[in-house]
Amino acid sequence: MNQAPLWLTYGFTYLAAAVIAVPIARALGLGAIIGYLAAGITIGPWGLALVSNVQDILHFAEFGVVLMLFLVGMELQPARLWSMRRPILGLGMAQMAGCALLLWACAWALGLPWRVALVGALGLALSSTAISLQVLGERNLMRTDSGQKAFSILLFQDVAAIPILALLPLLGVAARAAAHAHAPQDLLMEGLKIAGVVGAIVLGGHLLLRPLLRWIARSKTPEIFTATSLFLVVGIAMLMHAVDLSMALGAFLAGVLLADSEYRRELETDIEPFKGLLLGLFFMAVGMSIDFGVVLHRPFVMLALVLGFLTIKAAVIWLLARVTGMPYQERPVFTLLLAQGGEFAFVVFQTGVTFHAIPAETASLLIAAVALSMLLGPLLLVWLDRVLPPRHATLKSEPQEPEISEPQDAPIIIAGFGRYGQIVARMMLAQGVPATVLDHSVEMLEVAHTFGYRVFYGDATRVKLLRLAGAEQARILVVAVDAPDQSLKIVQLAKKHFPHLQVVARARDLTHWHALRDLGVEHVERELFESSLRTARTVLELTGLPAPEAERLADRFRSHNIALSERIYELHNDREAMIAAAKQGRAQLVEQLAKERQERMAAAEAGRGLTPDRPQPDIAP
Repeated sequence: MNQAPLWLTYGFTYLAAAVIAVPIARALGLGAIIGYLAAGITIGPWGLALVSNVQDILHFAEFGVVLMLFLVGMELQPARLWSMRRPILGLGMAQMAGCALLLWACAWALGLPWRVALVGALGLALSSTAISLQVLGERNLMRTDSGQKAFSILLFQDVAAIPILALLPLLGVAARAAAHAHAPQDLLMEGLKIAGVVGAIVLGGHLLLRPLLRWIARSKTPEIFTATSLFLVVGIAMLMHAVDLSMALGAFLAGVLLADSEYRRELETDIEPFKGLLLGLFFMAVGMSIDFGVVLHRPFVMLALVLGFLTIKAAVIWLLARVTGMPYQERPVFTLLLAQGGEFAFVVFQTGVTFHAIPAETASLLIAAVALSMLLGPLLLVWLDRVLPPRHATLKSEPQEPEISEPQDAPIIIAGFGRYGQIVARMMLAQGVPATVLDHSVEMLEVAHTFGYRVFYGDATRVKLLRLAGAEQARILVVAVDAPDQSLKIVQLAKKHFPHLQVVARARDLTHWHALRDLGVEHVERELFESSLRTARTVLELTGLPAPEAERLADRFRSHNIALSERIYELHNDREAMIAAAKQGRAQLVEQLAKERQERMAAAEAGRGLTPDRPQPDIAP
């Protein structure tokens, strides 16, 4: 039997470990990240030793963090940050500054060099965004006071991670410069290099990104748009790596440049699956990279480190909760979630080793401490649930928006901005009713954006895009796309994932109308029905029929056709019966109208049917 290639063996090992460990961890209430860490520990050098090239895997998996920072950057729109400026800057800065300062002072007092102490303090001050938001969502705490404040602090930490990563190369240069006379020149050159590359990314991105995405989108090839998304992130990451800067910093800047772009939601939808898989691989690699030899060699130091930084952070966070007036029953979960270490600490310590800002042995000790705190956090939450009264489910919710994506308050989503959707959107705009427009046509979205509509580029048949566009908060979904198959798929997804939405759909023909009704859509409009009726009425008037009579005939035809459509719908699964009913209904209409014409003509001849407002037509109708 031929031996499988090494890459295939490793791929099978990673996937098998994740498939087994993550569901078990989630079933135990520990979260997916804990499952990935446990899987990495199990297959790593200190477990079953199924993987040996841990550092190579870790460098590859860091791309997951790069994609995460790209997505974080795309969420940071100026308007949203401004609306949350007080809790983000106030609470976030207080938490980071308070925790980092106390941790740095304690480490320096214990004899560590100030640079090493600073890197350790900054990394340990960060919390786990992924774990915290997951726990808050599962416990329905996102709209509570503690959920709002935790989200603000986590958002500030996500932003603060960027300057921390940018600081590490400078600290590394400063550390190496202690024995060199040209240290100030090196430090100055490093700073100029960072400023130059960042400026080039900002300027080039502002001038080139949107035209590039617009050109790619016009190709109408979804897989190429996905490839372009990854190409964009990889290219900027390579540029940053080439000048020895943080890849995550470059990805974050690229995301910020696209925060107001109409292509942002499609980019998020395309990148999200890659980010999730690579981030999971990153956590597994972190688990594999934990040097348990260091832990076993210095167990009491490890114990003191874990308990020490958890205690210091918990004290600062509890004090912030108390000072800001947070309800007492919300403080324990709030404190515990933010006291544990976070995933960005792994990146900070690994990057610190790369730039020689912190010794490798110290980084291993700190990484192990963060991982242990993330393992202990969910276990302590289970303990809290048993000793504290379960009051969180009945806590009063706050009206602020806690979601990690931007607030979506438009009550109407219009899928499709062609000739049909534009009329609907214009009516909403005229009435001052906000609406969000989804379309996969670059030209249509440029028109919508020009006239002030809120637009998202992308395929409305993707659940992720609908959710990001605000389907969970909206009340009405207008399906105005051209293709019947696409229309039906959108309705199916909306009914399944957003059952609260009232769907108003455009039917291309009677068959499409029947299919929409089968899906439970009550408000269905046949796109050419009314315009065809108006055309027929105009033609009747041009033949000599008075306008009131033509309008009466059009109304009769409309009511009869609607009633006939409802009757036919009940039989549309039986083709022969449906055709027979349609023929019978149309014959009845012709017969009824002919009878009415004969009665009017007879009345006119007898002098009883003519009135001033209904003169005799020139020709018989």
